[in-house]
Amino acid sequence: MKKAYVFPGQGSQFPGMGKDLYDNNPDAKQLFEKANDILGFRISDTMFSGTEEELKQTKITQPAVFLHSVIIASTLGDTFKPDMVAGHSLGEFSALVANKTLSFEDGLKLVYKRALAMQKACEINPSTMAAILNLDDKVVEDICAEITKSGHIVVAANYNCPGQLVISGSIEGINIACEKMKAAGAKRALVLPVGGAFHSPLMEPARVELEAAINSTTFNTPICPIYQNVTASAVSDPAAIKKNLVAQLTAPVKWTQSVQQMVSDGATQFVEAGPGKVLQGLVKKINSGMEALSA
Repeated sequence: MKKAYVFPGQGSQFPGMGKDLYDNNPDAKQLFEKANDILGFRISDTMFSGTEEELKQTKITQPAVFLHSVIIASTLGDTFKPDMVAGHSLGEFSALVANKTLSFEDGLKLVYKRALAMQKACEINPSTMAAILNLDDKVVEDICAEITKSGHIVVAANYNCPGQLVISGSIEGINIACEKMKAAGAKRALVLPVGGAFHSPLMEPARVELEAAINSTTFNTPICPIYQNVTASAVSDPAAIKKNLVAQLTAPVKWTQSVQQMVSDGATQFVEAGPGKVLQGLVKKINSGMEALSA
């Protein structure tokens, strides 16, 4: 039996996240306090007693979800024996700490830098994302290409599961795309409450900033392969992991393809480490016979 651990991304946060870990596990408490010191502010206070609005800020959301995921994995101790890992967008950083490619400290610093760089990129280029439901991927891609050709950037950003593809781009481009998707037969085309066009060329300023930080960080050989968003295949070489992690900011998240490849490579159980159960739901939609549970 091969066990795959998967780590969620932005959007899975909730008020009170991680408080039970902090209150009941001394090792978890120590890691939360270490994170507060590294960041220079008490992110744990916002996680435990902040409002939904406060948690929605990219600079809070990303480190909060990362911390919740990584600390859950660390509390599993010797029972944490992954054969493979993967993370959805931001979750890729959690996965890289869990499989020992990155240290806890370096992972947190990179995530915070990523969050600030993405927030800055969103301010430079006001932009958004939309979920397209029940439309063939190829149709969505073709409509995006057609709109981009006309001068508005719109790209496929998150291949979440069959029939659920998130697009990303300029506000005007996304509005045009939603109308065209509905006309092409999409069940829904829903603009998402996000700060900007993640996983699109509009994140280029953030990619440049993050590249410098990633290149100056030590990446170790992992204890098991990571299935990266950009390639949807197993990667163990630290140099390749770095390159894919940089490319991830402006490239699509191939989650459907990653899960399919993990199953093809022998995964029989998916365990989600982090807030919420979003990835368990997606795994079951990608492969209905697969066992998916919380850590």
